[in-house]
Amino acid sequence: MCSIQRIPIRLSVWFQVWFDFGSVFPISIGLVSLASSRSISDSVRLRFSGLTGMFLFSWVKTGNVYSSRFTFCCRELGERFFRNELPEFIPEESTGEETVSEGEDSLTKLLSLPYRSFSDKLQRHAFSLKDTIVLETWERSGKRVRDYNLYTGVLGTAYLLFKSYQVTRNEDDLKLCLEIVEACDVASRDSERVTFLCGYAGVCALGSVVAKCIGDDQLQDRYLARFREIRLPSGLPCELLYGRAGYLWACLFLNKHIGKDSVSSARMRSVVEEIFREGRQLGKRGECPLMFEWHGKKYWGAAHGLAGIMHVLMHMELEPDEIQDVKGTLRYMIQNRFPSGNYLSSEGSKSDRLVHWCHGAPGVALTLVKAAQAFVEAAMEAGEVVWNQGLLTRVGICHGISGNTYVFHSLYRLTGKPKYLYRAKAFASFLLDKAEKLIAEGKMHGGDRPFSLFEGIGGMSYMFLDMNDPTQALFPGYEL
Repeated sequence: MCSIQRIPIRLSVWFQVWFDFGSVFPISIGLVSLASSRSISDSVRLRFSGLTGMFLFSWVKTGNVYSSRFTFCCRELGERFFRNELPEFIPEESTGEETVSEGEDSLTKLLSLPYRSFSDKLQRHAFSLKDTIVLETWERSGKRVRDYNLYTGVLGTAYLLFKSYQVTRNEDDLKLCLEIVEACDVASRDSERVTFLCGYAGVCALGSVVAKCIGDDQLQDRYLARFREIRLPSGLPCELLYGRAGYLWACLFLNKHIGKDSVSSARMRSVVEEIFREGRQLGKRGECPLMFEWHGKKYWGAAHGLAGIMHVLMHMELEPDEIQDVKGTLRYMIQNRFPSGNYLSSEGSKSDRLVHWCHGAPGVALTLVKAAQAFVEAAMEAGEVVWNQGLLTRVGICHGISGNTYVFHSLYRLTGKPKYLYRAKAFASFLLDKAEKLIAEGKMHGGDRPFSLFEGIGGMSYMFLDMNDPTQALFPGYEL
């Protein structure tokens, strides 16, 4: 039990009720703000879950203002994915005309377009989405940074602009990208987060690469120097979003775009050794050689678990015994997947329901493609799960159709089989044809942060741009 005494209180009560059909029904009841300079924990969250819903109490510090919110969320009522009724294959027409014949629906017409006409159509829509995202995340905020990270924040908008520049070579996109990065740099300078997707490493890495593209050597070196000053705190987890693997991914990004040894192999090697040391402590000989925990759970997926960590490790120069441990861990996952072919979200889980990049077959599939060789068949089997159950009722990259589309791009690069390019085209067509209407009707979730790169339409725009060259379509912040 705790008490807070003699804190000046400014009380404001706020009631809001809204409904989001097909996802959750949040009902927020009351907001109390406490103005104080007294030191209190930056964030306290209490959660009470039941069969029909969840109560959530949160106490959050913003500057010297403390806000508490009490929320009730009904559990999801609808399905997690749409039944995949997309045709197994539709041949492309010889002309790129976009008129719809009598009896032919718009989705079928999209699937029959020649690939170049189709990708041009996607690109036009992506540019329109990009303009909306810039307006909502940057201009309407008065160009102030509230959330700096790449996953949910405005750095994701900068990353989308960088992708747009890579496709079009429009320098206006590059200049705006740098403007946002510089604002994120100021906002994140004191951040203790060190990863590419959710930390300061992402700001420095993207800033250095964009500065190189602009031709500003001094700025490039400044961001690179700041990156090299990053120190990993003790007790850092090993996962991708907030841990050591996420820091290593930022190192790899710099070495790819700036030049080899922009971050020294010795520095990366020390982090790799820490990952293996921790993984072997929790791993089991003869079963799973490597295992990791994040918030008390042994996750398997790309965001917080084995798939993401193994994916990053496979980009590193490893010792023979380390290579065997990575392979052994992947074999363990394959041998212990669900009968459906989907993958556990965490060790011991009995719930076969998540087919997301973050948890489930999509993220594992991308990792197995990277492993290739002995894992090609398992990668293709994971791809079948994504085709059958991956047409999600969400739009985003992390846990939506946009992210799952990258599985087919990855399998297409690996195998060269046209069916995977068609499947990527089919998922993208579904989004182009139906996403806006389904979101408006409440049948598809537009994301808790609807304009962000990983949860919202920012990811859809990014994926549409990537369809321009499917051989180079890489899941952002994951594939290199």
